[in-house]
Amino acid sequence: MKSLIPYGLLSVVAIALDQGIKVLVEADLPWQQPVDLLPFLALFRTYNTGIAFSMLSSLGDTGLIVIAAAVAAFVVWLAARTEPGQIAARIGFALIVGGALGNLIDRAVYGHVIDYVLFHTPVWSFAVFNLADAFITVGAALVILEEFLGWRSQPRPSDD
Repeated sequence: MKSLIPYGLLSVVAIALDQGIKVLVEADLPWQQPVDLLPFLALFRTYNTGIAFSMLSSLGDTGLIVIAAAVAAFVVWLAARTEPGQIAARIGFALIVGGALGNLIDRAVYGHVIDYVLFHTPVWSFAVFNLADAFITVGAALVILEEFLGWRSQPRPSDD
């Protein structure tokens, strides 16, 4: 259990960063007015009442909170089953948990998730997201990478 403490701390740092940025966004970023940073990147404060891409918003706050808490608990369970050498997976699971809990806090406190990052072109835009979403995505990629590398390194049966 001791070996998981650094990953728990990483989750706490992810939550703190996510929540700190959201406080700044709420205080200083205008509502649904793009603030261009680069030709393809803007800050754009909006709210998500569902999960990814506003899916399942019809479940309401309580339903989404229950789903998010169950997913976070399942990810913690998966993380606890990893081997100490699976560092990328453990970092990935910590980022997923931190991101999921960051968005869960939003939903419990505000009734929605605060989003503020917008990738776009003049004719297309990606869904608005936040740092917690980025943590979840990077974490999932690390878990998949660890699984792929572990699978590739396993000895293959010989054709003899």
